[in-house]
Amino acid sequence: MEMMNEVSVTSPSSRFYDEMYNGAQVRTHYGKVHQMLSRMSLEDRVTRQTQMNGRLLEEGITFTLSGGDQPEALERTIPFDLIPRIIPAEEWDTIEQGTRQRVRALNAFLADIYHEQCILKDGLVPRRMVMGNRYFRTEMMRLQVPGGTYVTASGIDLIRDEKGDYYVLEDNLRSPSGFSYVFKSRSIMTHDFPELYFSYPVRGIERALHEFRSSLRNLAPTDKAEPVIALLTPGSFNSAYFEHTFLAQQMGMELVEGRDLVCRDNKIYIRKLSGLKKVDVLYRRIDDDYLDPLAFRPDSMLGVAGLMNAYRFGNITIANAPGTGVADDKAIYTFVPEMIRYYLNERPILNNVPTYLMSRPDEREFVLSKLEEMVVKETSLSGGYGMLIGPSSTEWERERFAAKIKENPDNYIAQPTIKLSTSPISVNGQMAHRHIDLRVFALANGRDVHVLPGGLTRVAMKEGSLVVNSSQGGGVKDTWVLAD
Repeated sequence: MEMMNEVSVTSPSSRFYDEMYNGAQVRTHYGKVHQMLSRMSLEDRVTRQTQMNGRLLEEGITFTLSGGDQPEALERTIPFDLIPRIIPAEEWDTIEQGTRQRVRALNAFLADIYHEQCILKDGLVPRRMVMGNRYFRTEMMRLQVPGGTYVTASGIDLIRDEKGDYYVLEDNLRSPSGFSYVFKSRSIMTHDFPELYFSYPVRGIERALHEFRSSLRNLAPTDKAEPVIALLTPGSFNSAYFEHTFLAQQMGMELVEGRDLVCRDNKIYIRKLSGLKKVDVLYRRIDDDYLDPLAFRPDSMLGVAGLMNAYRFGNITIANAPGTGVADDKAIYTFVPEMIRYYLNERPILNNVPTYLMSRPDEREFVLSKLEEMVVKETSLSGGYGMLIGPSSTEWERERFAAKIKENPDNYIAQPTIKLSTSPISVNGQMAHRHIDLRVFALANGRDVHVLPGGLTRVAMKEGSLVVNSSQGGGVKDTWVLAD
């Protein structure tokens, strides 16, 4: 019998919290994983891993990578790792409650800034930070949003520090991607590693698609028993197109592009061979700018002319609502704990990562003096773009960023480099430890918030890397929440 600790390439570094090991000890909830992997030979592990990645390829589960010289090298499967991430029930309770609380506060903030603006009048959030934000939409002012729900689907990114405490790294509120990978990861594990999956009491995720559909249904501006829900995709060239087709199929939605839709009498219709079919709810996976050439970018070929008028007249619901991006801006993020206290009168359950606003002179000076220890982010960019990771940066990169910060302080925030937790992955059958995060998906329907049990664990596949984003080459793991 080949023992796994004899074949592991690296042991977890004591500088980071490791999900599976506490020093040389295996954490209790990982006991069976450790046991089963130890019994497998190196060849078995390689075969199993190859089988899983082969399935992703067969099913066309691809993601488009940024950069690269050859166009064909851009599209590839997301690396999938056979070692699951396991979250015990009580740990999950905290994550679930904290995510619910956060989504409720963010919805309240959006409803407030597009109506009474009390939080701005009370001076808790600087007015210019909201009104001057590139995602703030004056078109949304005083507009009644169905169910008061601005954010139907959100993805809240969590990390763990060296003590194992969870922190919110960022909120994704416009059109977060990754839902499909949660379901595909689970189907791969149940199909290709059933003996491991069924040895744990894992909470099912099947209900989440039903919750997602009913969240959208509840927001329909009509009493129709079966409102028509459509998913608006930019098209097959989009990096997340696989996800759009998967969700439309699984949730019984019409999959449409802008050119399939037409506006008549302030209502939106799908052009069908049989005639026009009225759309009640549009789950959009394109940015605000492209939604309606009459309201936003006039050169947009992706949206529908007249969509915003139909929305204003209450003839269609758009999810997530236009203008939600102002709440997931990286500078506004710093105020979410305040929002929780302000709107809900509750203490934040999940903490933010300590964050410095470059628009504050004293914080800016402090960060500029310690750039090699900081992660600097451009407030409006996501996906791992526009970042400086201090500890692995060159002097030239730091000088360039310092100049950018001084020129446009409002555009940047900085955070101390957090020691992201690690998890073992299988590399050529050997064990190696890589940094991970967790994207938790929440679905709000106007009354309550449903949190999908598990979410998406993203893995920085490169040794020592802290960048887990799929667009930058990150991989994924199946995430198991244990039943009580």
